[in-house]
Amino acid sequence: MTVSRRGFLGLAAAAAVQLHRAPSNTLYLGTYGAGIGIATYDANGKLTASGTIAGVPNASFVIRSGTFLYAVNEQDAGAVTAIDISGPPRVLNRQPNKGSGPCHLARIGNYLLSANYGSGDIAVHPIAPDGSLGQQTDLVRHEGAEPHAHQVVQAGNYVLAVDLGTDSIYSYALANGKLALKHQAKVEAGAGPRHLAFDPSGQFAYVADELDSTVTICRYDDGVVTPISTQPTAPAGPQNYPGEVVVSNGFVYVTNRGHNSIAVFRAHGAELELVGTPSCGGDWPRHCAFDPSGRLLFVANQKSNNVTTFAVDGGTLTQTGDFSTPTPVCVNV
Repeated sequence: MTVSRRGFLGLAAAAAVQLHRAPSNTLYLGTYGAGIGIATYDANGKLTASGTIAGVPNASFVIRSGTFLYAVNEQDAGAVTAIDISGPPRVLNRQPNKGSGPCHLARIGNYLLSANYGSGDIAVHPIAPDGSLGQQTDLVRHEGAEPHAHQVVQAGNYVLAVDLGTDSIYSYALANGKLALKHQAKVEAGAGPRHLAFDPSGQFAYVADELDSTVTICRYDDGVVTPISTQPTAPAGPQNYPGEVVVSNGFVYVTNRGHNSIAVFRAHGAELELVGTPSCGGDWPRHCAFDPSGRLLFVANQKSNNVTTFAVDGGTLTQTGDFSTPTPVCVNV
């Protein structure tokens, strides 16, 4: 596996490794294609293409952990891939997860967990000290007529799995590579919960519901999720399918696929106040992410083949960039 154009290490080696890491202003683009796109951005968020990590098919979700990238391979025969980015990007290995259609993943301690949309389960892989992935240690299927696991995240001492098909959020304890169910929370029937994000206190979670175009506000306490209320994310009209939800500086942002906008809510803990739905600058905003400063928001517009950049100021979004790239479905900074 090649790269076109260009775990964790001990403290003694950290200074030397820092010289070889990808620049902090690097963006990795997950796609439905043959590889992961690489771009850099300036202070205004203008993107410049800088290469491709080839040989990573259908990397629809990508995360960065120190000097490593981890990507799902969203296919019928699902897999996850580990990539070393301490120098020129290098694929370390790929492991099957014995599930179908992995679409999200998270590093939790020394394990990589992936959510399999097609088979409705959560897979667990150990991560070796060199960043590579070991053989799967667990696969937990959600019970229901048609489960579709869509996200897995860490929440304190627990792991939360969001399932669109069962309208549920599951809480698990993770120990020795195995998952043990603690709690199952049900949102409104038919809501189709997709992704969630926490407020800074960790006491509230905001869930983007793909099928009924709402956001569900939940209380969170020691592994127990309790739905409180819902709000629409877009005006009434054509069908709309929320994609990603992110939280920053007292505001909650939800991408609206269909309405092609970003719903902006002012957060008051258990209450959200809609302050606007500005255009996403493209078609079908599947994913979005902030830069480390929180002053730039990058939006992946799947159907219009572009990534738009917005300057963020107190919940106000001002578009500052438009970058063409094939089928962007995930942006990772």
